[in-house]
Amino acid sequence: EQGRSNAGITSYFDNEGNVRDFDKIQKSILSVLIGVGMVPSLPKLVQAGPPQVLSVILDGRVVGSMASGIVEKAVTHLRKLKLSASSVIPDDLEVGYVPLSMGGQYPGLYMFTSPSRFIRPVKNLTPPDGKGNDIELIGPFEQVYMEISCPDGRDGGRKSKFPATHEEIHPTGILSVVANLTPWSDHNQSPRNMYQCQMAKQTMGFSAQALHCRADQKLYHLQTPQTPIVRTNTYEKYSVDEFPLGTNAIVAVLAYTGYDMEDAMILNKSSVDRGLCHGYIYQTETIDLAEQSSKSDQALRTFQRGKLDTSLKSLIDSDGLPYVGQMIKPYEPYCSIHNTQTNKVTTSTLKGTEPVTVDYVALDVKNKEHPQKVNIRFRRPRNPVIGDKFSSRHGQKGVCSQLWSDIDMPFSGTTGMRPDLIINPHAFPSRMTIAMLLESIAAKGGCLNGKFVDATPFPSSVKKTNIGEESDSSLVDELGSMLTARGFNYYGVEVLYSGVYGTELKCEIFIGPVYYQRLRHMVSDKYQVRSTGVVDPLTRQPVKGRKQGGGIRFGEMERDSLLAHGAAYALHDRLHTSSDHHIADVCSLCGSILTTSLIQPQKRAVREIGGLPPGRAPKKVTCVACRTSKGMETVAMPYVFRYLAAELAAMNIKVNLQLSDGAGA
Repeated sequence: EQGRSNAGITSYFDNEGNVRDFDKIQKSILSVLIGVGMVPSLPKLVQAGPPQVLSVILDGRVVGSMASGIVEKAVTHLRKLKLSASSVIPDDLEVGYVPLSMGGQYPGLYMFTSPSRFIRPVKNLTPPDGKGNDIELIGPFEQVYMEISCPDGRDGGRKSKFPATHEEIHPTGILSVVANLTPWSDHNQSPRNMYQCQMAKQTMGFSAQALHCRADQKLYHLQTPQTPIVRTNTYEKYSVDEFPLGTNAIVAVLAYTGYDMEDAMILNKSSVDRGLCHGYIYQTETIDLAEQSSKSDQALRTFQRGKLDTSLKSLIDSDGLPYVGQMIKPYEPYCSIHNTQTNKVTTSTLKGTEPVTVDYVALDVKNKEHPQKVNIRFRRPRNPVIGDKFSSRHGQKGVCSQLWSDIDMPFSGTTGMRPDLIINPHAFPSRMTIAMLLESIAAKGGCLNGKFVDATPFPSSVKKTNIGEESDSSLVDELGSMLTARGFNYYGVEVLYSGVYGTELKCEIFIGPVYYQRLRHMVSDKYQVRSTGVVDPLTRQPVKGRKQGGGIRFGEMERDSLLAHGAAYALHDRLHTSSDHHIADVCSLCGSILTTSLIQPQKRAVREIGGLPPGRAPKKVTCVACRTSKGMETVAMPYVFRYLAAELAAMNIKVNLQLSDGAGA
């Protein structure tokens, strides 16, 4: 596997960083081609076509023709030169030889040297003089017409007529970088591997080494990460340990208390208290005075605390910025801006509903006299709570449903160990994530031996066994024997005792360390609640959106389901009473709700009766159209109906209401 490189794109630059001279490269290739028997096309002589003679095309230009008998030798020679140390031919040259066929693609020798082409490495089985560099870069055009064998020991369906000229470097080449981080992904059902690739990008990990000098808009940070005991080659190759993604949790597979149904999981509260999966969200607020002010008074705003107002002294420093390490509660000011022209002081207040800590304050010092821009980074603690999402590296995601303390967790009879996490056994049969079970056994063995376990997928394909000797030891045998050597059960199960009753659990429980990731979907950032709050000024209905303190829309489909249940009062409550309940004055003579007007009663001297509040004059409403206050009624209706009547009136359509008392309706 030495010299193994990854797929890439051809560049305008060579390995030393100099710009490549493509004219020179093309001339060099032409001279090699003429040397192997190509007739150049420059004298413009009429050449024969296929099948006797094949065209040679370099970067889309016909440069000559070659007798069809010698093309294959020429291709082999070009490939040898690609591998050789001499720079006669670039190592990323694409040699696409389309052979003669019945009704297939037009035959010829198509070569490409241009930049921005996809290339990938394969192993050439016929390197020059049997040693040296055997890694060849090939492109998508030539790959179709090449014989590349897979390293599984089989012939891939090709017969001895077409021997393989190239070989894949390693089977994991078909997987992406993220997919290669999943241990033993060849033992999982494929959709689970895809789920994991999606979730690995949502992990709350150790995302940056230079965290103290970053000003990201939003950054999720895991406080207590660990390196996985079971890892793949790729994990070490890309130094993922510099940015670890999760924690080794002791996981017991057990149906305990019923709080772990449907992918929910029980976390050990004592483990969480000790730091399991603790995390922070870093959020940066940028205040730019140049953006806030118009061009006329640009230099007049500065960061400064008001000299007279001493109430802000505990929150804001004399420079108008918060103290680092200060806790700020919702709606408290954290920044003070002084306008020198009007001598006014304005403050920025903290939005949201939770207190934050000021982590870092950075000034943009382009203007040294009066700084005009500042980045204030807030830190929000996010320790695991009920409702937070976790996942193993096998697409087994779930939410925390309970935090049980140590004393309530089951414990091992021999070691006294308690699990950090309990997952339901029903998570495995239908999903077939066998690699997670293997990881648990392997990590247990790795812990006992003090060694990391290599879990690169497809290990059996690359294992070179002696001729005629079949390798019959399976992966489970290898891992199981590691445990039995240390006195543990071959299959990774242990006798546990109930944390509640202290009695032995009737069956042995599968328990071992699994690398768990904390995902960034946290209930603290998702919960939405509203009793009363902001309403839309036009319709008087509650607004939407979590930020505005809005409600959740009770839509048409939800209405349909309540109708189907016949829950009329519940429906009326949701759509009317809790939404835009409005009492309107309606004229029963003309049926209009828009022409009513309130007559303000004239103030007259009211004689106060001892100790009682003054009597309120009755509300007098009149209809402007009928010019009378007779026949006025009050009707409860959604306010949006009144708005509809007003909109229709603007279109010259009158809405008439016919009133009747409840009994006659």
